[in-house]
Amino acid sequence: MAKVATRIKESSGDKVFLTVIYIILALVLVAVLYPLIYIFSSSFSSPAAVSAGRVWLWPVDFSIKGYEALFKNPQVLTGYGNSLLYTAAGTLISVMLTVMLAYPLSRSTFFGRNVIMMLITFTMLFSGGLIPTYLVVKSMGMIDTRWALIIPNAVWVWQVIIARSFFQQSIPAELVEASEIDGCTDIRFIRSVVLSLSKPIIAVLVIMYAVGQWNAYFDALIYLKTSSKYPLQLILRSIIIQNNSGSNMDAMKQVEKQQLAELLKYSLIVVATLPVLIIYPFVQRYFVQGMLVGSVKG
Repeated sequence: MAKVATRIKESSGDKVFLTVIYIILALVLVAVLYPLIYIFSSSFSSPAAVSAGRVWLWPVDFSIKGYEALFKNPQVLTGYGNSLLYTAAGTLISVMLTVMLAYPLSRSTFFGRNVIMMLITFTMLFSGGLIPTYLVVKSMGMIDTRWALIIPNAVWVWQVIIARSFFQQSIPAELVEASEIDGCTDIRFIRSVVLSLSKPIIAVLVIMYAVGQWNAYFDALIYLKTSSKYPLQLILRSIIIQNNSGSNMDAMKQVEKQQLAELLKYSLIVVATLPVLIIYPFVQRYFVQGMLVGSVKG
């Protein structure tokens, strides 16, 4: 005899509670999604419509003048290439160093791990400051080099803490002991076992470091002098400043330039955030899993 599926009848209180939850989630969705839609629609609207504030949800007087003005500048493509290089190289180096630092600190047999962890955490509260950091970078001969955007901020303390917590919970000591009995070296164990079991936390580290490296511009502003090495963010900043600067021109051209500068802001946001928006859906599953498993438990 086939079983008939029965559904538990919800009480009036449960229905009200779920309705309130759905309303709150809908409001949160609108609050998060609307700014993205507004920016995207504004970037494809005419300069006059954007300047007059006539864009609300959909593009008004469809136009790609913002993107045309943006990509007419040859430095934009150069900046894109530089940012991709900095992001790829910086993320690879940062993830590698973070794993190499976090894994030993997660093992109870590692001598002095508490002292080292205390010193690492101390840097979250106190730092040397901008001028000492600049002097260190200068003494290492990295001024106006690409390494200046990769090495000084290669390891973030918070990422080390997250990775260390993940390794403590996901790599049991018995697995390490079994590998030692089989004659497995530490390097081989990390390469063959730890990395295979740590895909979620590696995905978290990759997205965090990649987003941070992609959006960084302050270090480039301080350390770089050659425009051919500028990342995209610094190029976009220069374009905004140039279009907002006043010059000797008639009133009509000045108004057109101001309108174009307003439109460029939205086009720049779309261009700068598009790579991150494209990559994130592919790592979102690992990102959520790694953050939950690697989070610091009370």
